[in-house]
Amino acid sequence: MTDPKLYDIIIRPIVTEKSTLAGEHNRVVFEVRKDATKPEIKKAVEAIFGVKVEKVNTLIVKGKTKRRRGHVTRRSDWKKAYVKLAPGHSIDVTTGI
Repeated sequence: MTDPKLYDIIIRPIVTEKSTLAGEHNRVVFEVRKDATKPEIKKAVEAIFGVKVEKVNTLIVKGKTKRRRGHVTRRSDWKKAYVKLAPGHSIDVTTGI
């Protein structure tokens, strides 16, 4: 049985044109908790999806500034993880968790 905390680390898969192109190189993109570390992300992906992870790259996406009716607000920053899977492993992010 998987640890419930592992499901808290991965928030959602990112399905964009850029992440689809990364899928051709055996990479999957996820939005993860901002305080998650690379080893935690690797452990969570391996446990939840049952695949072997080779490498994890992370980056902080800066929140956009929005203007509405004279008010300036800013969206929150969030963390993105590029997960490289071992050869022969794959994840279909369109099916859900």
